Order: sequence, then C-alpha cells, then structure tokens
Amino acid sequence: MRKVELFMKEKGIEIGDYIEVVEEENGKRVTHRGLVMPPYELSKGETLTIKLDNGYNVGILIDQIVEVRVLEKAKPREEVSFKEVLPKKPGLPNVTIIGTGGTIASKIDYKTGAVHAAFTAEELAKAVPEIFEIANITPKLLFNIMSEDMKPEYWKKIAHEVAKALNSGEDGVIIGHGTDTMGYSAAALSFMLRDLGKPVIFVGAQRSSDRPSSDAAMNLICSTRMAVEDFGEVAVVMHGETSDTYCLAHRGTKVRKMHTSRRDAFRSINDIPIAKIWYDGRVEYLRDDYRKRRDSEVWVDDKLEEKVALIKVYPGISGEIIDFLVDKGYKGIVIEGTGLGHTPNDIIPKIERAVEEGIVVCMTSQCLYGRVNLNVYSTGRKLLKAGVIPCEDMLPETAYVKLMWVLGKTQNLEEVRKMMLTSYAGEVTPYTRFDTYLR
Repeated sequence: MRKVELFMKEKGIEIGDYIEVVEEENGKRVTHRGLVMPPYELSKGETLTIKLDNGYNVGILIDQIVEVRVLEKAKPREEVSFKEVLPKKPGLPNVTIIGTGGTIASKIDYKTGAVHAAFTAEELAKAVPEIFEIANITPKLLFNIMSEDMKPEYWKKIAHEVAKALNSGEDGVIIGHGTDTMGYSAAALSFMLRDLGKPVIFVGAQRSSDRPSSDAAMNLICSTRMAVEDFGEVAVVMHGETSDTYCLAHRGTKVRKMHTSRRDAFRSINDIPIAKIWYDGRVEYLRDDYRKRRDSEVWVDDKLEEKVALIKVYPGISGEIIDFLVDKGYKGIVIEGTGLGHTPNDIIPKIERAVEEGIVVCMTSQCLYGRVNLNVYSTGRKLLKAGVIPCEDMLPETAYVKLMWVLGKTQNLEEVRKMMLTSYAGEVTPYTRFDTYLR
C-alpha cells in the first residue's frame, strides 16, 4: 500500500470527502479545502490530491501535511436506472450516435472524482439536451478503446454498423471518436462506405466535459445539425476557432489534427472545409462541390490489405527499413518524403528492390501543404524511374489508408497506380489552391 493510501486510512479519509488540509513548507503554512480525488494510479503515491472549490486540482505532499480535517463525508453514490430509448418526437429526423471509446458527453462525479460517460439516451438528453431538439437520437456503444488503439479491424466494424443504421432508415450517423487518430478512421470510412447518400459525421472533444472550457457539448450539437443536413459524405466536425462561435465540417480524407490541445485543432489540408456550423444553428456551406443527400443502399467495401507501412524520411534513415518491410512480406509502403517528395539517394536502390519484388511504394510529403512533384529534381526523377507512385496532395495518413483499400482489390502494379491516382472520396485536390495554407 502506498503512502497516500496509508495516510487516508489512518486519517479516516475517503474519496469524495470534503476536507480541510494544512500544509507547511519552509515554515509557511497554507490551508486548502476541497474534495478528495482518487490517487493517481501511476504516481509514486506520495501526494494527496484534492479538487479545490474553484474546480482546479492540487496535489499536496503527504510529508508536508501538518493537519487534516474532514468537513463533510462523501455521500454514497445513488444507483440510477436509465432508459435506453426516449420517446421519438414526430417530424424530427432520426440520427444514430455510435460510440467507439471517446466520451461523446460526460459528467464528472465530484464525490468520487470519476468521469461518468453519458451514453444512454436519457443521459445524453441531460448532458446535451439541445441535440434532442434537432433529431431523435439512438445511441449505440460499439466498443470502448483509446484512440491510439484503433485498428483496421475496428474500422470495418464501424463501417458495417454505419451501413446497418443508414439502411434501416436513419437519416444520419454520428461517430464519437478519440481525436488523435480520427483522421485515419474518417479516411477509412470515406473509402469503405460505397454509394453513401447520407451524412456520416465523426466528432470528438479536445477537452473533457468536466472542464469549463470543454468543447464536447458544442461539437456534438454541431455534429447533430450536420447529420440532418442535405449532405451525403463522411466528415469530421470540430471547433472552428478557440471560442464557441462555430464548428467546421471537414472532408474525411482532407482533415488532420494540427494541435495537441487547442479546441480548433482540426484543419482541412490543401482544401477548404465543407461547411461552417454556427452556434445559433445556421449551416453555411463554404463550397458547392460536396455530395448531397440521396436515396441509396450503402454497402461496405471492407477488403483491406493490412500489410502496408507508413514511414517517414529523416536525415540518416537507413535502407534497412525498406529491406525489413520487404523481407516481412509487406505489400505496400507509403513514404513521407521531404519537400516535393524525396528520399536520400542511398536508399533508392532499396526502393527499386521493393518495387521489383512487387511491393507498391507511394510518395507523399511531410510538408503536408502543397503537392508531390517528382519531376523537378534529379532525386525525384530517380524515384519515378524506380517505380514510385507520387500521391499528389494526399495526406500521408490518407494515402496509407487508401493503399490498404486499393491493395484489397488488386495486386497488379499498374492497376494500383491507376487507382491511387484516381480521386474516389475527394482525397486529391485537382489543382493547387493558394488560399488554404495555414499561417
């Protein structure tokens, strides 16, 4: 048992108690009041954590505590039963919300310090009641994983669940997803959902729902509005700026998370967003080349070749990486090259070997903005001669997902080349735009 657990047991303190703590450091005494939070599992266990009245947490070293007093004991948590389905309102469209692990809406239990996921219809109604004025909501928790644990097999499950909902009469689907790999999943469904005629909206939150600056509720409200629009594509809807003014709907194959923590972290790359969803409910389309809603039977094209790798060029990169992938039986390699799409000259022979052995090698740029052009410098021309496929202005992660999807259909190098250079879901901007560069 760690020091903090022994201290709490000795002092009769329980999680959720409201206490007063006096700590002394360098002869100076400071008094804190707040709720006792669960000890952090990965810490050394030498700190008592309490949530102050202002909502912030503070950690106090056990060795510096000179006095502690329980002001109010935690109340036992009430068991609450929730209804999975709420009565539908006539005249409203129907939207299914699929949860994959990120919390669409959550509520912190300050008595225990735990964040309680709101995922039944009644919980969602209490957490974000505005969405039930926009549509009749059917929530479904598909699985509960961290964003970084997303796998191609999960993309397939999500895609089939989406198709099932849309083909059963739902007007749109929202997918709650962790933000870190949401761009990969949005691209995957953009390719796998064929004959899509209704909105499929990915949504997440940069800041948890217990924080005053949380973006979770507004993102969900804007996603629900987009899910009932005259729109028929896969999109990501997240905050458009740091304040709560509007969200942006980004095409699923052109979006990337560009900041670790800002609420407006998501950006359309080499393209402009599809729409702006204002807080007051207005939806302003920023372009007119999007697919509109139509009646269709969506089907899932989920044959993916998972033996595809995504590697980044860096100074000193060894050709052994290419050899390793070839020897391990990989079928495709997407390279994040430098600048216009380059690699060091000394690994080009390794790339030639890979192509000769039937492995598809595609080139993207780690610059993100702009497009690959292998005709400018001699290095690029050598790569073209080696059989590398230049992926225009595709994002590296989009090219990675697309190559998996293409190789699920054909292993013929010429057919693969043709398909990689064909835009199926808006993944290639037909010309270089000069109004999209993030400054």
